[in-house]
Amino acid sequence: MSKEELVSLSSVEMRRRIGTKEISPVELLDACLERIEEVNPAVNAVTAMCVDRARKEAKAAEAAVRRGEDLPLLHGLPTGIKDLEETKDLLTTYGSPLYRDYVPGYDNVMVGRVRAAGAIVVGKTNVPEFGAGSNSRNPVWGATGNPFNPMLNAGGSSGGSAAALATDMLPVCTGSDTGGSLRNPAAFCGVVGFRPSPGMVAVERRAMGWTPISVLGPMGRNVADVCLLFATQVGQHDSDPLSFPLEPEAYAEPWPVDLGSLRVAYTEDFGGAPVEKSIRQTFREKIKAMKPFFRSLDKVDVDYGDADRCFDVIRAVSFLSRYQDAYTNNREMLGPNIIANYELGAKLSLADFAWAHGEQTRIFRAFQEIYKEYDLVIGPTVGFSPFPWKQLYIEEMDGKKLGTYYHWMATKYFVTLTSNPAVSLPCGVDGNKMPFGLQVVGRFRGDGEVLGAAHAMEQAFKTNPVLARPLPNIAKLHKPVPALKSIVTHPPKLNAKVARGPAPGAL
Repeated sequence: MSKEELVSLSSVEMRRRIGTKEISPVELLDACLERIEEVNPAVNAVTAMCVDRARKEAKAAEAAVRRGEDLPLLHGLPTGIKDLEETKDLLTTYGSPLYRDYVPGYDNVMVGRVRAAGAIVVGKTNVPEFGAGSNSRNPVWGATGNPFNPMLNAGGSSGGSAAALATDMLPVCTGSDTGGSLRNPAAFCGVVGFRPSPGMVAVERRAMGWTPISVLGPMGRNVADVCLLFATQVGQHDSDPLSFPLEPEAYAEPWPVDLGSLRVAYTEDFGGAPVEKSIRQTFREKIKAMKPFFRSLDKVDVDYGDADRCFDVIRAVSFLSRYQDAYTNNREMLGPNIIANYELGAKLSLADFAWAHGEQTRIFRAFQEIYKEYDLVIGPTVGFSPFPWKQLYIEEMDGKKLGTYYHWMATKYFVTLTSNPAVSLPCGVDGNKMPFGLQVVGRFRGDGEVLGAAHAMEQAFKTNPVLARPLPNIAKLHKPVPALKSIVTHPPKLNAKVARGPAPGAL
């Protein structure tokens, strides 16, 4: 098997072949490192790396296979960790100049679980500053380019992970999601992103522990790969009051779902989110192509009320909680997105906060009514085609100005407000020949069911040219794109010393 064929295998198949000794962890790591060296300069997805440590771990993993030991789920799989998650002895910058020299002395809960499952952490993946926004660019590492066109946006905030998966640099990558950060980059890059129900994966660094809008979750090239990683992430932990006990092994494979039995509701805009005309047309074509697969496929009206204002308030208050020290002491080192969210939060009243929680509750209850008649709700993951990474965000649609840097992401944060689990599934291309993502939303706490349904859809879509997952042309990514680094103003300090505890400001 060539190295190109090896790195293109699914993580499930890689893990199977490691267990049967058809491939070795060392061989796999070498192939991934070679692909990173060849392709990463064109997309700038992988940031800080720990190659020497990864090689030692790969050799240890290979020795364990030879000894016939019981192997954990991710044994020997090269892995990328989103650069919002603390990694022991590995630079963790959050995409911020404030932390360009921060090397944690510990792994956070999720990273520790992934390592315990046998993953070999190779490096970090790029993000926007503190994960704010859906354009993975920051002054420390630069911008991440889209694998289908490096001058376009890879999405965010898990854009580095999505691009690394799409280009076969790494088979396993982590992500997180508040307003769409697992789903948006998955859609833009043609991979799978899963926003699980709050509490499924313990979130140690959430400043407001009782607020469910921010979650951690898995990404992958297909749904089975997502399930494999998800099973290692889930479970209760004392750091997260929303987490609860469950059986991780129950999620290691997609649940069996009969696609022909599903009653599916669809919406073009999830009740009023901005969706450009060309995406609406593309979505209608997809609906027509997939209708024969389901028992029924009906258009529904979704009542999201004043979801924009509701999300504005809840998001701003979370920024107020998290970034007070940074804003007070180092405002000049913060980017415009962080400042805007913080200052909005500072202007809000207790009455605003109470209203937002009441409105979110109303939105949640209204959305659950749909599932009395349907098993799934589907719609476009993103209302726009990927745009240039030099453009910070979408400012207007059809001549109408959008409110903030994230309002163009409303198709995702409307779903965030419900707490329902949601998958972004690759679904062919849009009118610009860029990947199109289908957002598949399951019933409340129906994580296993929605993953199973997405897997069944994925299998059915494989042979349909309108619905099948697109693949980037790797041969066109062998030429570096220096412009991606042109926005770096505070480069990382790669020789920084290890810190002992959490980052200042309790990130």
